[in-house]
Amino acid sequence: MAIQTSKFKLAFAAMVMWSGAGHAETSYPPVEVLLQSETTIIGQPIVYPRGQAQITVAIVTMEQGQVTGWHRHEAPLAAHMLEGELTVDYGADGKRVYRAGDTLIEALGSRHNGENTGAGIARILVVFAGAVGTPNTVSE
Repeated sequence: MAIQTSKFKLAFAAMVMWSGAGHAETSYPPVEVLLQSETTIIGQPIVYPRGQAQITVAIVTMEQGQVTGWHRHEAPLAAHMLEGELTVDYGADGKRVYRAGDTLIEALGSRHNGENTGAGIARILVVFAGAVGTPNTVSE
C-alpha cells in the first residue's frame, strides 16, 4: 500500500508541476483596442438605460445612396465600419464621415441622419448596450 501511495503522490506532484508550468507559459492573444471612451462622438457623457441589461449585436448593411432617416438612440452604442463610407448629419453638431476601419461611440438621444455616401455598400458592426424594454433606435 505504501508503494501505491508513493506512486500516487509522485504522479500528483508531477501533474501539479506540469499544470503550473503550463500556466507560466500561457500567453493571451494580442488585443487591439479600437476605441475606449467616456463620451459619444459629439461629446456627450455615456449614460446607460435603467433596467435589466441587454446587449444587441448587429450588422447594418446600407446600399449606395441609402439613408437611415432621422432617428436617435436610447441605448449607448459602439459602431465599427466594416466596409464603405457613411456620412452622418448631427444637425447643429455638424456632419461626420466614417470609412472602413473607423470606430465610434454614436450620439445618444440626439437626432441624426446617416447616408451611404460611398461607391458601394456600407456595412457597420453595431453593439448596443441597452436594457430590456428600452428601444435601441427611435425614428423621428
